[in-house]
Amino acid sequence: MLKRTIKHLKKLSLFIGFISCSFAFINCKNEKIIKLNVLQFNIWQEGTVVPNGFNAVVDEIIRTDADLIAFSEVRNYNGVDFSKHIVEALKEKGHTYYAQPSQDTGLLSKYPIIEQTALYPVKNDHGSITKAIIDVLDVEIAFYSGHLDYLNCALYLPRGYDGSTWNKLDSIVTDVEQIQKNNLESMRDDAIDVFIADAENEIKQDRLVIYGGDNNEPSHLDWIEANKNLYDHNGVVINWRNTSELENRGFKDAYREVFPNPLTHPGFTYPADNPLVPINKLAWSPEADDRDRIDFIFYYPDERLQLMNAKILGPQGDVSRNQRVLEVTEDVFLEPLNVWPTDHKAVLTEFALKF
Repeated sequence: MLKRTIKHLKKLSLFIGFISCSFAFINCKNEKIIKLNVLQFNIWQEGTVVPNGFNAVVDEIIRTDADLIAFSEVRNYNGVDFSKHIVEALKEKGHTYYAQPSQDTGLLSKYPIIEQTALYPVKNDHGSITKAIIDVLDVEIAFYSGHLDYLNCALYLPRGYDGSTWNKLDSIVTDVEQIQKNNLESMRDDAIDVFIADAENEIKQDRLVIYGGDNNEPSHLDWIEANKNLYDHNGVVINWRNTSELENRGFKDAYREVFPNPLTHPGFTYPADNPLVPINKLAWSPEADDRDRIDFIFYYPDERLQLMNAKILGPQGDVSRNQRVLEVTEDVFLEPLNVWPTDHKAVLTEFALKF
């Protein structure tokens, strides 16, 4: 009798296990996951500075299989709508994208754009942020492209240059209070504050939030004690305002989430060594090492959005002290196909989107 009872319990246990596995399988089958590639791309005056630069922008978008692209330096030259131009060029190569007219910053998407606004409109070339609500298979994403004020670029002060004229200073500036004061004379903080307020409202509406931008300002995660004597930081450890404010509000720096150590993975995005461009057009502070990470992808954590990977898109080489340099780091690069269209490197991140 006891043996039969034990045998019956084993069968019952196996049956329950089978049912549990079946339900788990059903749940797994019902949960959809897609890859979402996000590209932040300063295209240097629409790729016009580099011969065949516009076509190179198109080719890199196709090669990266980017789903969402945040552009900086959209100019709409000669009355030609860049958004229409880029969409048509991609269509000619068999790729469907969506875009709407914009200025200075722009957005491109494989998925339909529900609405787009100039959240922080460009005025007197003091930067801009463009925002779009994008429908990714019924998941709405608030996607932002930023190109922040390039003046009062305080990262140059410790390197001995003025951050608005780029004239050489009589001496380097290492006083953190003075650097911060100069930094806040720009309008970068104004733009970031507008973004944060808007993004927090979108989060309340259950939308995902992703920001890609050339911020023209470094990260507080990169100017730390461990590298204060590298890259002409000249002993400066500084809590750069805008990345710090983003972090305080819960936003994540995608590249630093994947690669938290700026010593092994500095992730420099500017100035990039573009072999097709004379060195004097790439070096703004020719006697200094001004390599820095000023291009970013930020996102707000959500269980539906999992960061999988991050890469630097562009040439491995940099520009330092008016020289083309190639420093070996552990950064992961996706090197250009043939022509690299810009003086920046781009940031490419891969997310898993669950719905």
